[in-house]
Amino acid sequence: MMTRRLLQLFTGLAMYGISLALFIRAGLGLDPWDVFHQGVAARTGVSIGVVVIIVSFLVLLLWIPLKQWPGFGTLCNAVLVGVFADVGLALIPVFSHLGGQIAMLGGAVVLNAIASACYIGARFGPGARDGLMTGLARRSGWSVRTSRTLIEVVVLAAGWLLGGSVGVGTVVYALAIGPMVQLLLPRFMVPARVAAPEAAADVAADTQPADPSGEAKTPVTAT
Repeated sequence: MMTRRLLQLFTGLAMYGISLALFIRAGLGLDPWDVFHQGVAARTGVSIGVVVIIVSFLVLLLWIPLKQWPGFGTLCNAVLVGVFADVGLALIPVFSHLGGQIAMLGGAVVLNAIASACYIGARFGPGARDGLMTGLARRSGWSVRTSRTLIEVVVLAAGWLLGGSVGVGTVVYALAIGPMVQLLLPRFMVPARVAAPEAAADVAADTQPADPSGEAKTPVTAT
């Protein structure tokens, strides 16, 4: 079981980083956090992968007042997504033809959904940004929808002002990623082994993807 979980975690994080590179090479717009990452990278001259890593650890600092604690997967996420994003950008060419850009965008969304289902299903803890969302919801009493919307509007606006790419890909991602991850998650979810119902509730709150409205879904355990 542990071998499967580790393999699923690392495979998912690698695919997530590659999907980010595909989004960038498609040139049709990024998801809100990656608009911000791209904007910071453009202003600083640092690679976007390095920016992803730095921002991940800065976001983890915001977990402290929320009394949110990272898991093994959280720390792996903070490092490996950025590493594989830079690897992907080094290997994937730029497409200037619209048909190629659309195909690349579609591939990026699908790969991102599979990657998300893999690393969430491994149950090693949420990513830094997802944990910020669930931690803020838990501490403030706001819904996950409100917390997610507030965070993503702020980072999207900041990223756009910094020069990040906002476009049709941003909208496609926002509409498609929730339903796709929810569809795929049962295929990748590792059965939870927790000692008490309270622990099970914490796992469910911290690992479930949000639908397009931002509401966390009820977990479905794979058989």
